[in-house]
Amino acid sequence: MTRLALTINGRAIDPIEVRDDLSMNDFLREHLGMTGTKFGCGAAQCLSCTIIVDNPDGTSDTTPTCIVPAASFNGKAIRTVEGHARDGQLTALQKAFIDHFAFQCGYCTAGFLNEAQVLLERLAKKPVARTELEKTIEEALDGHICRCTGYIKYHEAVRDVILADPQRYLA
Repeated sequence: MTRLALTINGRAIDPIEVRDDLSMNDFLREHLGMTGTKFGCGAAQCLSCTIIVDNPDGTSDTTPTCIVPAASFNGKAIRTVEGHARDGQLTALQKAFIDHFAFQCGYCTAGFLNEAQVLLERLAKKPVARTELEKTIEEALDGHICRCTGYIKYHEAVRDVILADPQRYLA
């Protein structure tokens, strides 16, 4: 057993004892009732279970939750799909996903949304040339599996958000 304390979507979670083999996906879903993070393949191959990890240096990364023990997140700050909207208002990225009907069945959406959010944050700090945009989006979303073949719609939604604010995201 491990005592786990972490911050999720800006909210501190009091220390709670968890089994050492409990996956982060099961912790979120079963212990906290946060069902936005999906369990897909169970082998970190589809990335539908991807969450955001906020690093102390101000950068963020994504990680799958299906094979990673919850205990490994002790002391960390993470964000889940439930943490995107603020005060009931969707983000520009969430709106773009809806506008492009990028979600189709919705099962992989949380992973794509979290990955795209990290991309936007990275581009806000280090913009890319317009000529590199398509490749940058493709590389960021690479590895995420959409069984409904919604890849193009996800890509288009992310591109539209970036192009709507070129001074922020493009060099």
